[in-house]
Amino acid sequence: MGSNTTATKRTATGGAHKGRADAVRNRERILHAAREAFVVHGAEASLDEIARTAGVGNATLYRHFPDRDALLHGVVHTVTERIADRAERALAEEGSSFEALRSFVFAAAEERVGALCPMLSGRFDPHEPHCQTSRERVERLTGELIRRAQRAGEVRTDIGVGDVMLALSQLTRPLPGVGCRRIERFVERHVQLFLDGLRAPAQSALPGHAATLEELREDL
Repeated sequence: MGSNTTATKRTATGGAHKGRADAVRNRERILHAAREAFVVHGAEASLDEIARTAGVGNATLYRHFPDRDALLHGVVHTVTERIADRAERALAEEGSSFEALRSFVFAAAEERVGALCPMLSGRFDPHEPHCQTSRERVERLTGELIRRAQRAGEVRTDIGVGDVMLALSQLTRPLPGVGCRRIERFVERHVQLFLDGLRAPAQSALPGHAATLEELREDL
């Protein structure tokens, strides 16, 4: 009796663990499929198609994300966390401070933040605690990468975190009437041009002042 009860408990526990693992995998598949769909098709991408691409049923998608806004929120939060993780790894890498900044900038550009961010207008509270914490983490780590490269004399001293974030957003945003896939082959080229402009010694004086994140958020 006791042996059967123990076996039953183990089976139940194993099933619960498997269920949780499956749920986590399904959520990750949905977020990956949604990110690709939103980048290519915009905020109104078909949720049915996202579910099919993720290999899950519609009910599973809606169980994780009850509506389109919740899914958009999940995608942007996940992308922000991945960008922060990449900044953290770049800081831990040995070698040139500029190369650490460069690897981070390219990794962030691959996330196509410029294609995702405009979708949040009117749908999203920028002061929502969960996302604000992720955003502040990205800003802090990016600032650390920039300051380290500046202290090493590898990056010009008249730029700030806001300049890098603004450039990443602009360089990965499709032009009006031009699909994201059509500009992807140019993103790497233009990001490299931007990075060359960050190098010290500076070849020119920049007009105005370094963009601050506070200024960029004034209209939010």
